[in-house]
Amino acid sequence: MTRQLISSGSTFEEQIGYSRAVVDGAWVFVSGTTGFDYATMTLADGLLGQAEQCFRNIDAALRQAGSGLSDIVRVTYILPNAAEFPECWPILRKYLGEIRPAATMISAGLVDPRMRIEIEVTARRR
Repeated sequence: MTRQLISSGSTFEEQIGYSRAVVDGAWVFVSGTTGFDYATMTLADGLLGQAEQCFRNIDAALRQAGSGLSDIVRVTYILPNAAEFPECWPILRKYLGEIRPAATMISAGLVDPRMRIEIEVTARRR
């Protein structure tokens, strides 16, 4: 199978030189995804709104790749403020509670100070 690049239409992808997701064989690698709504290029308000939008963006990329949220095997959460992580657990449980992928949380600065969370996933295509 050939390598397939998937774009969300984000200007960051072209400016920085990356893809929203890359399909390589049976694997789908989704780049760190923030709470930007790429249709309107607006950033959701607050951590919970951004976490919800992250999953909508990830779901869209996975669907383009012939996969879905239920195929996620690994997830990495990046938050500038580690103390806020428990606040978003209900959203994470909503999307991944039944799937239960391997997970890591990292606290690090994000490119835009308005960003409260970034989520990266790896999924397996069926």
